[in-house]
Amino acid sequence: MSLKIVVLAKQVPDTRNVGKDAMTPEGTVNRAALPAIFNPEDLNALEQALRLKDQHPGSTVTILTMGPPRATDVIREGLYRGADGGVLLTDRAFAGADTLATSYALSQAIKKIGMPDLVIGGRQAIDGDTAQVGPQVAQKLDLNQVTYVTAIEQVKDGKVTALRTIDGGIERVEAPLPLLVTVNGNAAPCRPRNAKLVMKYKRASAPMERPADKPLPYAGEYEKKPYLTVTQWSVADVDGDLAQCGLAGSPTKVKAVQNIVFKAKESKRLTGSDADVEGLVKELLESHTIG
Repeated sequence: MSLKIVVLAKQVPDTRNVGKDAMTPEGTVNRAALPAIFNPEDLNALEQALRLKDQHPGSTVTILTMGPPRATDVIREGLYRGADGGVLLTDRAFAGADTLATSYALSQAIKKIGMPDLVIGGRQAIDGDTAQVGPQVAQKLDLNQVTYVTAIEQVKDGKVTALRTIDGGIERVEAPLPLLVTVNGNAAPCRPRNAKLVMKYKRASAPMERPADKPLPYAGEYEKKPYLTVTQWSVADVDGDLAQCGLAGSPTKVKAVQNIVFKAKESKRLTGSDADVEGLVKELLESHTIG
């Protein structure tokens, strides 16, 4: 059976480089001040989708992301690896969205795309670490869901068999389609870019990325190759309610983002002598650090 798959992906700030300008006065992340990367667990999710596409001829994989025009980079990265297309949700009204507003916007876009067999996303984004968006999208679309997945083993007879992480081990679960799945970072890493696909899609762009006041480079190529124009939707395009989008639809407010460096209050220098090692072990046992 062929599958219609939507992959939820996010362009996130690289949290390894958090500085004093990481937050705006309104309490939202200042994404312009931080390098942007493809959310790591969303890449794991993309790989699961591409494996299903390989196993089920005729299947399609669509990348769905929300963000400013530069978030089209996420869609291009998906296309370079084997995705069939992408949709960029971009509108100033989406800005400042928390998980509730984000899941609302994504669910509206999925409705416009057409209900897929599978929605696959990373467990959580590294800029929020909430793991809430996937389950909230499932709730809004009335979908079954399986979270913390490490591998999708098969899709057969309208059911998905997957392995998921639980406390103390791994469990195998079966769930009916349509289904939303969130994928852990310990799932298979995403395949590298395909050189032929990079050449095919290297000029793919969303309309808002193209300069309005300058001649469009390679304009003839965009006319001949419609697949180079990434689908771009606004709030109005997905019939969104402005009261549920962006800051207006976000009850959660981030107060601060800090880069925390742990420092020891005291230190002790030891030699490699038997007496020092024995003394350290005794001290750790007495403090119940070990044993």
